[in-house]
Amino acid sequence: MRNTLVLNASYEPLSTVPLRRAVVLVLQDKAVVEQAHPLRVVRGSGVQLPVPRVIRLTRYVRVPFRQRAPWSRRGVLARDQFRCAYCGRRGTTVDHLAPKSRGGADSWLNTVAACAECNQHKADRTPEQAGMRLLRRPFEPTPEATLMLALGLRAGELGELAAWLPQRPEDRKAAAAAGV
Repeated sequence: MRNTLVLNASYEPLSTVPLRRAVVLVLQDKAVVEQAHPLRVVRGSGVQLPVPRVIRLTRYVRVPFRQRAPWSRRGVLARDQFRCAYCGRRGTTVDHLAPKSRGGADSWLNTVAACAECNQHKADRTPEQAGMRLLRRPFEPTPEATLMLALGLRAGELGELAAWLPQRPEDRKAAAAAGV
């Protein structure tokens, strides 16, 4: 099951939370369900709640403006679609291109998803020293892209959640040109 999108009281996307946390927020009256799964229901003793896809907080939460997405291990794995940057198999670990022991940082441009075998083979070396080639270069995703990744969505999979997510500049231009 995918994560639930959390909106601020002003309807701006804030983050994603696991289903269990979303249900708790709704049951504590800290959030309301804005969009639910049409066929699924969460049942408890004396409680029946549709499975929330989108929830909105009842109180406004002030959030500092972020131009950059914060780095996280989970974010790197999601950015690389859980694929090893060296061999293409399932990536379960995060590898530092410039090893941390040599001053490499936890950053979007210095980390890639890797399978355990490739990560162990590379060890405390750079990919060049280990004779390993990257299948794709690391990049820094936008804050909007990290929200999409956290939801487990790829381009073209927005569906019913599109109305709740920020539009890309090119989408805004197309909508303005179409008179929407």
